[in-house]
This record gives sequence, structure tokens and C-alpha cells, in this order.
Amino acid sequence: MKGVQSDTLGFVPQKDIVYNKLLPYANRLDDESNEILSKIKGNLGRAVQLREIWPGVLFWTRKLSTYMRLYGRKFSKEDHVLFIKLLYELVTIPGLEISMMQGLSRLLINLLKKRELLSREDLELPWRPLYELYDRILFSKTEHLGLNWFPNSPRPRSSKLIMLKLIQRCSVESVLKTLVKNCRPYFSETATQEMLDEWRPLLCPFDVTMQRAISYFELFLPTTLHPELHHKGFQLWFDELISLWVSVQNFPSWEVHLVNLFARLANDNIGYIDWDPYIPKIFTRILRSLNLPVGTSQMIVPRYVTIAYDINHVVVWVSSLLGGPSKQAQAQLSGLFNSITSFFHPSNHGRWLMKLMKLLQRLPASVVRRLHRERYRKPSWLTPIPDSHKLTEEDITDFVLSMMQPVLLAMFSKTGSLDAAQALQNLALMRPELVIPPVLEKTYPALETLTEPHQLTATLSCMIGVARSLVSGGSRFPEGPTHMLPLLMRALPGVDPNDFSKCMITFQFIATFVTLVPLVDCSSALHERTDLTEVEREMCSASAEFEDFVLQFMDRCFALIDSSTLEQTREETQTEKMTQVESLVELGLSSTFSTILTQCSLDIFKVALEKVFNFATTNIFETRVAGRMVADMCRAAAKCHPAECLKMFVPHCCSAINQIAVHEEVLNEEELDKELLWNLQLLSEVTRVDGDKLLPYHSGLVQILQLTLHLKCKQGYILACNLLHHILRSTALIYPTEYCSVPGGFLQPVSDYLPIKDWGRPGDLWNLDIQWHVPSVEEISLAFYLLDLILQPELQRLQRFAKGEEDMSRDDVLQSLTIVQHCLLGAGSLMPPLKGEPVPELVKSMVNLDETTLFTGMEYDQTRENYRDAICRVMRQLLHYILENSEDDTKSLFSIIKIISDLLHFKGSHKNEFDSRWKSFNLVKKSMENRLHGRKQHIRALLIDRVMLQHELRKLTLEGCQYRSVHQELMGDLLRLSTSTYSQVRSRAQSVLFTALGTYNFCCRDLIPHVLDLLNPDNSSVKQQQFKGALYCLLGNHSGVCLANLHDWECIALTWPAIVRSGLSSAMSLEKPSIVRLFDDLADKIHRQYETIGIDFTISGECCSVAKQLMMAGSPVPKELVPTEEESEEGLNRQTLKNSEAVENYKGLVGGLLDCLSNRNMPWKFEHIAIGFLSLLLRDDHQLPPAAVTFFVESLNHDSLYVRKVAISAVAGIMKQIKVPHKKIPISPSELCGVIEDRIVAGDRPDNQWLQYNSNKLPLTQEDWDCCAFVEKTHWGYYCWPRKLMMYAPLEEQPKQNLSKEEMTEREQIIFDHFSDPVFINQFIEFLSLEDRKGKDKFSPRRFCLFKGLFRNFGDAFLPLLRPHMERLVADSHESKQRCVAEIISGLIRGSKHWNFSEVENLWELLCPLLRTALSNITVETYADWGTCIATACESRDPRKLHRLFEMLMESPVTGEGGSFVDACRLYVLQGGLAQQEWRVSELLHRLLQYLEPKLTQVYKNVRERIGSVLTYIFMIDVNLPLTQPTTSPRISDFTERILLKLKPLTEGDEEIQNHVIEENEVGEQDERTQAIKLLKTVLKWLIASAGRSFTTAVPEQLRLLPLLFKIAPVENDDSYDELKRDAKTCLSLMSQGLLYSDQIPMVLDVLKEIAGSSSWHARYTVLTYLQIMVFYNLFTFLSDRKAVHDVRGLVIKLLEDEQLEVREMAATTLSGFLQCNFLSMDAPMQVHFESLCKTRLPKKRKRELGFVVDTIPSADLVRRHAGVLGLSACILSSPYDVPTWMPQLLMDLSAHLNDTQPIEMTVKKTLSNFRRTHHDNWQQHKQQFTDDQLLVLTDLLVSPCYYA
Repeated sequence: MKGVQSDTLGFVPQKDIVYNKLLPYANRLDDESNEILSKIKGNLGRAVQLREIWPGVLFWTRKLSTYMRLYGRKFSKEDHVLFIKLLYELVTIPGLEISMMQGLSRLLINLLKKRELLSREDLELPWRPLYELYDRILFSKTEHLGLNWFPNSPRPRSSKLIMLKLIQRCSVESVLKTLVKNCRPYFSETATQEMLDEWRPLLCPFDVTMQRAISYFELFLPTTLHPELHHKGFQLWFDELISLWVSVQNFPSWEVHLVNLFARLANDNIGYIDWDPYIPKIFTRILRSLNLPVGTSQMIVPRYVTIAYDINHVVVWVSSLLGGPSKQAQAQLSGLFNSITSFFHPSNHGRWLMKLMKLLQRLPASVVRRLHRERYRKPSWLTPIPDSHKLTEEDITDFVLSMMQPVLLAMFSKTGSLDAAQALQNLALMRPELVIPPVLEKTYPALETLTEPHQLTATLSCMIGVARSLVSGGSRFPEGPTHMLPLLMRALPGVDPNDFSKCMITFQFIATFVTLVPLVDCSSALHERTDLTEVEREMCSASAEFEDFVLQFMDRCFALIDSSTLEQTREETQTEKMTQVESLVELGLSSTFSTILTQCSLDIFKVALEKVFNFATTNIFETRVAGRMVADMCRAAAKCHPAECLKMFVPHCCSAINQIAVHEEVLNEEELDKELLWNLQLLSEVTRVDGDKLLPYHSGLVQILQLTLHLKCKQGYILACNLLHHILRSTALIYPTEYCSVPGGFLQPVSDYLPIKDWGRPGDLWNLDIQWHVPSVEEISLAFYLLDLILQPELQRLQRFAKGEEDMSRDDVLQSLTIVQHCLLGAGSLMPPLKGEPVPELVKSMVNLDETTLFTGMEYDQTRENYRDAICRVMRQLLHYILENSEDDTKSLFSIIKIISDLLHFKGSHKNEFDSRWKSFNLVKKSMENRLHGRKQHIRALLIDRVMLQHELRKLTLEGCQYRSVHQELMGDLLRLSTSTYSQVRSRAQSVLFTALGTYNFCCRDLIPHVLDLLNPDNSSVKQQQFKGALYCLLGNHSGVCLANLHDWECIALTWPAIVRSGLSSAMSLEKPSIVRLFDDLADKIHRQYETIGIDFTISGECCSVAKQLMMAGSPVPKELVPTEEESEEGLNRQTLKNSEAVENYKGLVGGLLDCLSNRNMPWKFEHIAIGFLSLLLRDDHQLPPAAVTFFVESLNHDSLYVRKVAISAVAGIMKQIKVPHKKIPISPSELCGVIEDRIVAGDRPDNQWLQYNSNKLPLTQEDWDCCAFVEKTHWGYYCWPRKLMMYAPLEEQPKQNLSKEEMTEREQIIFDHFSDPVFINQFIEFLSLEDRKGKDKFSPRRFCLFKGLFRNFGDAFLPLLRPHMERLVADSHESKQRCVAEIISGLIRGSKHWNFSEVENLWELLCPLLRTALSNITVETYADWGTCIATACESRDPRKLHRLFEMLMESPVTGEGGSFVDACRLYVLQGGLAQQEWRVSELLHRLLQYLEPKLTQVYKNVRERIGSVLTYIFMIDVNLPLTQPTTSPRISDFTERILLKLKPLTEGDEEIQNHVIEENEVGEQDERTQAIKLLKTVLKWLIASAGRSFTTAVPEQLRLLPLLFKIAPVENDDSYDELKRDAKTCLSLMSQGLLYSDQIPMVLDVLKEIAGSSSWHARYTVLTYLQIMVFYNLFTFLSDRKAVHDVRGLVIKLLEDEQLEVREMAATTLSGFLQCNFLSMDAPMQVHFESLCKTRLPKKRKRELGFVVDTIPSADLVRRHAGVLGLSACILSSPYDVPTWMPQLLMDLSAHLNDTQPIEMTVKKTLSNFRRTHHDNWQQHKQQFTDDQLLVLTDLLVSPCYYA
């Protein structure tokens, strides 16, 4: 193929769309594509060299993406590389407008998508420009200040948009991520090292930069390098990152990114990395990440619920680990599924279920993808998988077996069977013989049952998934096809009028199977052929039943139709439309029936045709519901074999119609004869067939048309119009005429061709042999004959009416319009598009902007009349006439609007129909595709459908059409309709208008002035309806163009001021809610969609050189010339001009809006809209004009709250704009500290010692301050140093601070003047300290930004004025006053970054007393604000600069003055400051710990909680991460030592710890034990607080505290609020969920064993609950350690014989859980052990003497016997959903104990009743496991009197 093609094309295409070669006009496409491609290359190259981004570059890149949609990557490799390079240069232009960047990125992604086409040798891309782009947009420094609006970035408007924003905000982000993902394979080989150098210094786990660095690694690190280069690739970072991952225990948010990175690495390098040492850890973490509920009293740490691994990546990782020599991953995977299988049972439900189902559905798909890659994919430059690691047959079998049980359970899940069906589809591709039989076993009974329809729908949808594997049989599952007929026959009862969902799934099921199988009776082959296998003989004899099946199916359908006629269901109601359910059933019925007939042999077809004909002609149906269904069935028959069908139907219908219509009076009846209507309907559907088969009947059909088109009855003439439409369509369009699964149908005799060989056979793409219908000369002349005969007179009549020469009633006009519309719909493809002169001067460009026309198989005949033009002329006249004379004739107007829409766009198919067909094509493809072999092995019908869609796509490709005068006129009409009187007319016209706006180039610019004209206040003739219509036109619909917000300065400069000015229009009334809502929506939409429009459109020189290459290179060579020197010069000038014009427009727009605002009569609503618009115009590359600065500063004191809020944000942004940049110099860190480590060691090292806070070396004097090198960002230096650290230059090199007023710029002066004015400041502070919403107000970051900017830009100039206000506010305890002063103070501290020493000293002199006052006045409402204030002030600041603040906060937080509350608040504030400083204040942390330790016995709960939280932060830095030095901050181990000493009184005794401390501070010393209990309470708070926050858990230290927790022993579920017990319970639950390493397991088990021997049964009981959760959450780590499993087992079995009944029962529950998740197995020794325990003899019951006290303590024998019974019961309860082989015997053993003494009898009863409950659903299957005797005993037990006793 390729060779032939390269001759006609002149190059070898990279990868074109194969379906193009199957179109009927395929031979013309090569020339066409070459012409388009050369135009694209030439014009795109020119546009770039002439530096014309808009319109040139954007216009031609859009053409390129359309080209790829139509032809795929049909260009040479050389061109491909140049296109990519050019687009890469364009996307990374630094100042490029975001929306342009997104569009170009999408195209670049498309070019890069198929990475096998270009190897690393062909293409190399630099990574840094992409990183800079990504960083600039996603971590924009100015976006939060409103200086940069990204597409839909979050803005402070209304809350209902929040969700929308999240979705759309992601669009820019996801485009960029996808772009990086596709460029990744082409980064250079040195890229990895460069990236590590760039981002390693950011790895500080306490800082937000960690998340950033890890997400960069995940996104950018290349993993597809060739094995020779691995030492430059992942080997540089793998050990470092995996050990980081392994050592993190508490799910920080960046862990997810690491998992994604490893999954990708594993998938790209299967066989080159040894994962074995990590496999248990990987699976343990996957299991933990599913968040499954376990154990009896589990509390989930809230963070775990929200952050979980992304299942897609987990699946890829797991499927990449399978195989290989060690087979370890498969063993663990089987373990994983064994342990979670029972969660899939349909009776279980929870928020975790979705994750499990996703896992189930994606995993088989991923393994199939891997198998395809190993066995069937074409080899490309990507690294192949080494043979040693390919999946073997055995691997596949093991994998499929491990998944079967959960999948079969999930079939009936509550979330629906879809996930299970997809899983089965993929599993059946690999191992049909293991997968299909169990599904069949479930399906056959489900087809029989009448009571459980859910079972039927679930099993059928799963059968549909495996249909293809079943039918094609193959060597693995040869008996598969024999199930096909029984299934089909049994499915028939599903066609049931009473159960809609059952009916639909049955249709789908039948259609799926029939598509795969030719319905041909091959039974004769049994006698004729001798070469058949046994299975083939069986299939042949079964195929005799096909005819029977088809006929039975038809009977079912007829019954369905009879029960859904309109008379029966809706005699009373007036609705005539079908309901939605009916239309779905109609669709299902007709498509299934048509599939069946397509696949029939001719013999069966004839029988079916006879049957359908009789049914249709012997009954008369109403035409709405039943009639449509019957007519559909007839149409299906006609499509399959038109000649036979038409022969029967057409004469019959014609004669029936003629007989009735002979009588004149019939034609004028309002209500027509039902028989006439029915025959018309039947005829109109039967004629939707291959056009040339209609030719013989044309005279009869024309006669009928002439008779019926002018019926009086609307229903009648619409049916006649349909007939006309279908005849025209059949003759004029190009379409395939058959969709049979084997080319050529089934006509050959059985002796030569055996259809059963074709069961399930895929279509062969190269021999599809499509039968196309291409209009012949006769057909076209028939079509034109009809148009001349029917359309011509109607048009003439309407024209006369429009001129007022003839009277027509409204009904007549409507009837004529309906005929015109149907002619246009039927013959639209024969009419050439509208022509006219292009509209000139809409946009200036130096590049040609022509439209491209595609050939779609029609040569227009220029000799015949162009009816499209004719219709266009008449419609315009008619429209104007109606609008003048009878505007209330809305029905005609609707019709005209529809016709205009078709005149503009219709060439034979509609966009929405195409979209839904494309959707359904994809659905069917998914449900039947074979992902394993790939290579487009679809069924023939699907392939034909895809080719047809390709043809339709070419017909619908319209964009970039030239805007001509005729379009201008029609759009003028549409605009007039869109602003007319009736709202329905308006809305329909608007939607057509919006579609048209998106089709023609630059037409919006032509239309906007006309729309705005209606909003102009000077235009007094405007009616309110026109005003509303115009607003709607500006608003646009949700998908199309929004005129109010085009990305273009010229348009916005027109529309925005016009919208604001329209507030003065006479038609505007704020009393009408609809108008108010419109303005709200408009303002809202602009705010939502506005993105900063570029001012700078500069193209770099690199782009131009690539563009030049593109014009010279490759084939086809463009005809366009490379621009001359003069042209390039002109281009440069135009670029400069365009940039300056943009600036002028920008200033003009701001000026225009300010003018509107200065108008006194402007209603407040419009003032707000204008201010909103102004706030969008702040930008970071151009300062706001001074007038606007004045406006915003003055608005800070506006009366309206909304205006003040906008002004605060705006002024904060302006502060950023006028900020003077500070000079930075690169410094090498080694010079600063004198030492530098060459290897990577993180944490506290000698070379970052100088960054630490050290109270002996604080900068207390001017000299110290000057020579101190301040490093503001906290993460620098923790992990490693960057090559060059950017630091601020010394003060003397910085720009001058504290300018005098003369030295300031104009904008600075404006701000300075206002803020130096005491009156202004008074008013401003007054407003800021007002309440907004009581109780809802929080610290406002926007106000903080404002103050920070103020003090940063103007130094301490305004302090004297603000000082009295601050002192006043601090003393006032109202929350709004306190919040206001907190905002000012945090702004002050952060703004003083560059102040000199003396200024800073003065600042602290002022602030320290203020803060002291504030902290003593702190209240419930304000403590959070002060916490935020201090945390904000300390963020990213060198702690040595803030030493005064820290020393003040450390002064003695817990004094007891002001009560416990103030203490807790002070600690909170202090913690806020210290937490921001992370690892750099170890000295302060030590001091704080020292200060707090004596105070740990606090009595007040709130102080205890706060101390617990503070302790967490103190020890946060003590992490156990790889490559990390032991910290100099406080360490947990030392602390624990000291605490355990104090807790000694509690550890020594063996009694339980009771909480008897009252919450009062008693006078006098308390005994040691009481003190210890108080201490323990605080320690518990600390343990709870640190569970979710720290990165690693200090397991050894926690273990030493464990015995104490067990002594508190929170067993009773009493809800009495005992703080100690509840905390201990929480603590144990959290600790048991912790992640353990293999070396920690023995330590934990030793502690547990010790406690299990304790005298308190509460403690022993709690050990069991702890064990349950701990084992499940660390399952694979435990399983990989033999001794640990043995120990756990021993522990549980020992506790089974505990003297306390509750402990025994809990031990049994625990044992059953372990058995259920396959942690322990039911082996012989265990069974023997229990059975022997059961046989323990009990002492005889003694006769009691009167007055004898009953002996309550059970004898040891009873305990042992009970233990044995409990053991057996645990085994039985461990398999709730099936009956393993050992179960019947155990049940028998148990039943022997039914009459033992209590508590044994109780246990046995409970067990039996539970067994009965869980096995009741599938008892029929479970029964088979028991012998008859056993069953007798069982039935006796379960229903015996004792069961009820």
C-alpha cells in the first residue's frame, strides 16, 4: 500500500486515516490533500515570517488541525518534525496570550500523540521552555492579585460557579500536562540530571515546595530512554525516590505523585528494574489506599479518605510487575484479591466500592494492553520487553484465575454490572475457557427466573461483553459457539412490554450476537460434507433453528407493538408524541430487527418478509406509536433487499391510497381516514432504500405525491412531505447499501461455502468490498424532475404572496413552507452552496485567508436551476413580508428559521445526527472490540459505518468559510428575528445565529455594531423586546461564541462600554427581573470567560527560521513564495504597530469605562458592572492609567460594600504593578558557609548551620544586621543547595527607599496623597473595621496584600498616621476591630522586608506592646484570626529577622493569667509562627519543649489539646527519612524516656487505669498517680494529633506507651463521656492502622503477647481488636514474614481458651476474619486441634441442694470445650458466600453440641442462624456440596423447634 501511495503523493505519509481509501471517490483524495497541505505549509510559513500571529498563524494552524482530522498524519516525516518544531517554538513564546497558547498546544499534542512515528533520533525537544511556561501559568505570582486572568481562574464572584470553575480551571492545567506528557519522550539524554539539579533543592518535606518538586518529577522526568542510557535516566534518581516513598508512613499529599511516577517507570521499563524487594510494600500500600473498613471499632483518619492513590496508575504499576522469573507479584496479587473478595459481594456497600470496581475493571484492560504490546504491536523505536520478563501462558492463567472470583461476585453489584462486564470482556480475550463457563452457569438460571429481573439484566450485559470470544470459539474454547442458539432462544421472552430495562438489554443482547453470526441454515452440510469436526457438526444441526428464532422474535415484537398502541395507553390524554421510553424501545426494536434481517440468508428473509407484510397490511395502525414501530420494521426489511420488498409494498400502498383519495372531499377533511394515513406512513418509510431500486416505481410515487401533498389534514401532508423527503434523499445521497458481516452476503450454496466458519469473524479492512450507492444520472434527473414539479410552484406561490399579489391563509403558508423545507432536506446535497461577493475589509492580513473546499462526491450540475439561491431569495422576501404584516404567525417564522439554517449549513447531513452516530459507533466499538490483537479487527458492519462517518465528516467540515454578502444578508435577517417580539422566535433564531457566527471567518466584527446599536441610549425607537434580544445575542449560548467577550481589543473596546451605557437606555428597566437577570448573567459570563488579552504579539527569530525551512523542505513544496526582505520589514513594522495599537485600545477602553462611571445618572447596577469590568483590566505587563488608579483608591471609601471589596483587590494589584524591583545577585552557597557536602545528605548539617535561629548570634546591631545574609525561603538548604542561590544585593545597591514626593511617579503620588490624608485614613479604617457577615468573617488575604504592598512600596511613611488607629483597635475586643488590626499588622511585618535596621527596630518597638495587648484580649471569635496573622507574617521570612516576634511570643505562653482559654490561644498563635519556620528554629523548639514539659499535667481540656498539637509540631522535624541526618530539633525518643519515668506509678501495678481526676485545680499536692494520669491525658492528645500530621511514625517509642493504653482498656461501648477512655480508644484505633516495617513487627507482637497475659480481661479483649486492624492494614508485610504469622496464630488460639467469655468470643471473631482474608488457612492441624478440644468431657451436673449458691465460675473443661466449638464456628463463618469442601463435616461436628450447656448452646445457635442467613440467596447451588444424610440433619437443624426456641 505505502509504496503505491508514495508514487501518487510524492512522499511516504507518516500515518494517514485508512478509511479514506475506501470512500467511493478515494482516487481524488491524494491530489486534494496534497493541495491543502502545500497551502498550509506555505501560508503558515509565511504568516510566521511576516510575524502575524493573528489572524495569519492562528488561521492556518486551525486549518492544519482540520487537515489532521480529515487525513490523519498524512505528511512526510520531514514535514512532521518541522511542524512540531515550529509549534513548539510558538507555544513557548514568553508573552503569548493564554488562549492562543492553549489552541496551539492542542495541535502540538495531536502532532506528538503517536510517539512510535518519530524516534528520539528524529526529534529532540528542550525541556526548560516547557517548564518555564508551566511554572509561569500554574504557579503564577500575580494571578491572586488579579493581574492575570487565566481561562476561568477562580475569581471572587458567586459561589454557584465554584464547581464549574474547578472543571474549567483544569482545562489550562490539563492541556499543559498533556503537552509535557507528549514531549517527554523527546527530552535530551542530559535532561534527567538537569532536572534533578533544578528541583532537588526544593525537596523539603515540611514545606509546600515538596509537593511542587515531586509533581514536577512526576510530570517531567523522562522514562523511555534506551537501556544503554539508563545510567543517565532513572538510575540517577530511582533509589533515592523509592527509599523516600518506602519511608513515608502517613500519606502526605505528594505520595500520590510518587506512585504515579513509579507506575510510569515500571510500565516503560519492564524487565530493567528489579522490583522484588519492594513488592510486599507496594501491595500493602495499595491495600491501605483502598480505605476498606475493617475490624469492629475502626476510626478512619480523615486525611486517608481524601488522599488515595489514583487507581489508573496503580493498575498500570501492578500489570507491569507481573511476569518475570520470580512470579512474586502474581502471588501478592492473588493474595490481594483473596483478602478483598468478600467486599465485592453485592450485599456490601460503601464509599470504597467505586474504587474497588474501578480496580476490577481497569486491571484486566491493562494486562491485555501489556500482552498486546508484547505479542502483537508493530515494533517501533520504543524499548521492547526482554523475553525473560514477557508474560508466559502460565502467568496469564494465574492472573485470570486470581480475578475470577471477585469479578463473578461483582456482576450483581449495586453500582451496576458494567464494570464487571468490561472486566470479563478483557479476561475472556485471554482465557475464554476459564471465564465464559462460569458466566454461562449464572446466565442460564437467570434466563429461567421470573422473580429476579436484576439478575437477568446483569448476566446479559456480561454475556454481551464476552460475546465475541464465545462465538468465535477458537482453539481454547471450541465448544463456545454451541451455546449461541440456546442463549438466543431463551432470551426471547425478555422482549417484554411490561419491563422496559429488560426489553432494552434483550434487544442489545440479540443484536450483538446476531451481528457476529450469519443466520444461515447449514443443516444440509451434514449430508454433503465429510470434513467437519464434532463441534462443527453440532453447530450445523443447530443452525436449522435460525428460521424458527427469527419468526419467534417477530411474534414477540408484534405482541410488543400491539400492547403499545396509542389508543390503549393514552385514549384520554392529548399527547401525540411518543414518550421517551417508547422512542427508546422503537430504536431498540428497529435496529435489532434490521440487524437480524441483514444477517439472514435469503430463504429466511423471504419468510420474514411475508410475515411482516401480512402484519402491516392486514391491520391499520395509528401513526404515532405503534405505526412508527411497524413502519420501522418494514423499512428494515426494505433496506436489506429493496427489490423484493418494494415489489410487495409499493403497489399495495399506492392502490390503497388511490382508492381512498379518489373522492374529492377526502382532500379537504380535517381528520383523515386512518387507513389512508397508515398507508402513507408505510409508503414513506419503505422508500428509504437504495435509490436506483425506486426508479421503476417513480410514476406511481409521483402520482401519490401530487395527490397527498396538499391534503388539508396536517398529519396527512406531513407524511406526504416525509415521503418526498425520503425519495429525494434516497436518490441524491452517497451511502453504503449493505452492512452484512461477510462481504457479498450468503448466497452461495452450502457445498462451496460454509457460513459457520464465519462466526465471529472480523471484517478485513483491505477487502471490505463496500457496496456504495452513488447517484446515477437517472436518479439525479428524477430528483430535479421532482423539484421542478413540486418545489417550483410552491416558491412561485410564496413569492406572489410576499409581494401581496395573492392571498394565502396561515395554514397554506405553513404547508408550502413545510414542502419547501422537505425539498431542501431531501435534495440539499445536489444544491451548490450559496455564492456571493466576499465582505471586504473586516480584518487586515498579509497572508491569504481562503477557504478550502472538500470534494464530497458531488459534481454540481451548473446547467440546472440553483434551487438553494431560489429558496434563499423567496424566503427573504417572505420573511420581510411576515414581519411587516403578521408578526404573530410564529409557526411560519419557526419554519423559515429552520430553512435559513439549512440554507447556510446543510449539505446532506446534520451535525447533531453525526455527533450521536459517532457516539454510538464508539460505544458499539468498545463493547465488541478485541484489544488483544488490535489492528482494527472490528466487525465488518462497524468498519463500514466508520467509513460512512468519514464521508459525513468531510461533508460537515465547514469552519473557516469565507463570509460573503449573501451570508451577511441572511445573518442580518437572523439578527432581526433574534430581536423580534415573540420570545420563542427570538430564542430559535438566536441559536441558528450563534451556529452561523462560529462558521464564517470574522463575521462577528461585522455583526457587533448592529447589536450594540439596539443598546444605544440615543436610539429611542428601541422596544423592550429588541433590547432583551440584543442582550441575549451578546450573551451567546453555552457552547458557541460570546460576542460580549471576543478575545480582541477592538471588539471589547466597543462592547464593554456599550453594555454599561445601555443602563441609560429608555428600554432598560430594573423593575423587570428578566432584564436584571440577563445583566447578571452577562457580567458573570464575562468574568468567567475573560482571560487577559495579550498586548505584546512578538514572534522570535527562531520561529522564523523554522518556518523558512518548512517552506523549502519536504514534499509537496508550497507554491507560496518565501517573503522578500521588504515584506519581512513590513511584517516587523506591522507587529510594532499592532502592539502599540493594542496599548492604545487598552487605554481607550479604561478611559471609556471611567467616562461611564463619571455619569451621575448611571444606575448603581451598571456602576457595579463597570467597576467589575475595570477590575478585569489590571495586568502585570502594563500599568493601569493614572485616572483609574485615582478611581480605585477613592473607591476604597465608597458607600457600597461590593465596590470597596473590588477596590481593595484592585489597589493591592496596583501596589504590585508599581513595585520597584529589588536587585538580586547569584551567590554560591559554599562561600557563605565555608563547608559544603558533596554527597546528598538532607537535614541539619554543618553547611546549613548558619541558617538556623541562634539566640547568641542575632542581628541586634546595625553591623550584625548588615553582614547577616538573610535567606527568606524556608526550603533552601534543607535537602541540598542549588548551584546558584539568588540573594538580595546589599542595601546600598538597592533602589532608594523613602522617596520624597517629588521623586515619585505619578501613580505613586496619587496613592501617597490619599494615604497621607488623615481624613481618608480615618474613613478607610472605619470601613475596614465594620462587620460584614456576623460570625462568618475571616482574616482577609486581600486586605493583607493591600497593606503589605503599602508598607513595601512606601516604607514606614504612613506608620505615624496608622499608629493611633492600631492602638485604639487593639484595645477594643470586638471581633471586626481585632481582625482589622491583625490584617494591618501582618501586612506591616511582611511589608517591612526591605526596611533598614533602624526602621525595623522602631517597628518592633511599636508592635511588641500592641501584640501583648492583643494576646491578652484574645477571644473565641478572634483567636483564629490572630493565628492566621502571625502565621502569615512569618511565612517565607528569615527567622533571624523576626527574632523580636519570636522572643515575645515565647515569653511564657501558659501563665494561667486570663484563664485556660487565653493560654490555649497563645499556644495556638505561637504554633502558627513556629510551624511556618519548620526546621530553622530548632533552638526555639527546644526551649518551648523545656518550658512545656512541667506543664503537661494541665487540668483543662482545651489547653491539653493545644499542647498535644504543639508537641506534634515540635517533633514534626524528627523524621526518619532516607539520606537524612538525625535532627538537632527535639527528638521523640528522648522525650518518651522522660515521660515514662513520670508515668512509672501507672506502669507498675497491674490494675486498670481509671479516670478519677476532676477538672478542678485542687489546692495542695496530689499523689503521684493522679499526676501521672493527668500527664497521660496530655500524652494521648499528642499521639492523636500526630497520627495524621507527621511523615513517619515513631513506632518503637509508641510501643513503649502501648501497655498503658491497653490498661485504660476502652471496652464497654458505654457512651458515658469519659475523656480518657475515648482518647485511648481513638489512639489505639489510629495506631493499629499505622504502616509497619518488617523489622518492627516482632517488637509489636512481643508487646501484644505480654499484654495478652495481663490480669485485666479488658486489656486482653482490646489486644484482639488491635490485632484485627493491624494485620489487615499491613497484610503483605505480615505474610512475607513466616514467624509473625505463626505468632499471631498462636496468640489468637491461646486467647480462644481465655477464662472470660467476651474474650473468647472476640478471639473467634478475629480468627474468622483472618481466615476470610486468607491470612491464616484452615489446615488439618488446626481442625484436629479444635475437634479434640470439642471432645473435652464436661463434669456431670450436680443436683443442687436448697440454699446452695450456684457455682458461677466455669470449670476449665467447659472453657476448653467452648473454645473448640468457637474454633469450628469461626471456620464456618469465615466463608459467608460459598461452601468449601471442609464445611459440611464441620457443620455436622457443630450440630452435635446443640444441647450442651450454655454458653456453648448459644454459640452453636448463633452460628447456624448466621450460616442460614448468608447462604440463603444461592442455596440451590450450595446444596450440591452436601450428601443426602447431611442435608437431612441440616434441614432438621435449621427448621427444628430448637431453632425457634
